[in-house]
Amino acid sequence: MSEIIQAKPLVLVVEDEVALATMLRYNLEKQGFRVDEAGDGQEALTRIAEAPPDLVLLDWMLPVLSGIEVCRQIRRRPTTRDLPVIMVTARTEDQDAVRGLNTGADDYITKPFNMDALLARMRALLRRTNAVPSKGRLSFHDIDMDLASHRVQRNGRAVHLGPTEFRLLEFLIQHPRRVFSREELLDAVWGPDIHVEPRTVDVHIRRLRKSINGDGELDVVRTVRAAGYALDTEPV
Repeated sequence: MSEIIQAKPLVLVVEDEVALATMLRYNLEKQGFRVDEAGDGQEALTRIAEAPPDLVLLDWMLPVLSGIEVCRQIRRRPTTRDLPVIMVTARTEDQDAVRGLNTGADDYITKPFNMDALLARMRALLRRTNAVPSKGRLSFHDIDMDLASHRVQRNGRAVHLGPTEFRLLEFLIQHPRRVFSREELLDAVWGPDIHVEPRTVDVHIRRLRKSINGDGELDVVRTVRAAGYALDTEPV
């Protein structure tokens, strides 16, 4: 049974446009996914509670509760804070895309979208979140990562990270004090074949920094002007 579930991830499509939801179901099932649907934000939260999916395709503009609010609630709940979310939106302005990512989405795609591009992003995100974890631990300064249990601690306190922030921190800890450009981080964390805007890296770095740095703690995520980012305890 577990092998069947792993081979066919469950995707929750949250979309109030019936024609688009039908198209997504058809194409996703053809590609080997199982599909559940919700037509509004409140129904989406109910579906997630009843049958937790492996990934959520979440429309921005929804009845009852907006996609933004649904994403906020997903990230607030301990049982769903690591659930992969791709925001699907007709809003093309940069600030709207950034707002969706800041709310907690792992990625976003704008309508009208190419189905192959969407599938590539979904598979890349599922690979990052469902990859067989490395055994052992990583540490840097006062940060400890348990790769097997997917847990992070700093100074003994639990740090809650989304799947993308976890992979980002894992990569940076594996290469401490080295500066990586946005493009290098995209290739390492998102994958070389996935087209993601460089600003997406900036948003996830901000989210990582906010989660990893508590009150009075050293900011170990360094921004290097015109170069990129590094994990370091000293100015770079």
